[in-house]
Amino acid sequence: MIVTILFAIIILMGCIALLSIRVILKKDGRFPDMHVGNQAALREKGIYCAKTQDRVEAGKKNLFERMDLN
Repeated sequence: MIVTILFAIIILMGCIALLSIRVILKKDGRFPDMHVGNQAALREKGIYCAKTQDRVEAGKKNLFERMDLN
């Protein structure tokens, strides 16, 4: 049982090390930003994060405007 747990911990440590190589070795390295609002391709398609979409919909005045399915 302990051997299995140690083996799992070693595998997890190896995975974390492999995932962070780019961040560690690159000057000013950062993990890539995966937020929907920061992706140019999604913005061009009119896809925003949930908070932004809620804000846009709340700004519409009546039910007819909210149901507009362009």
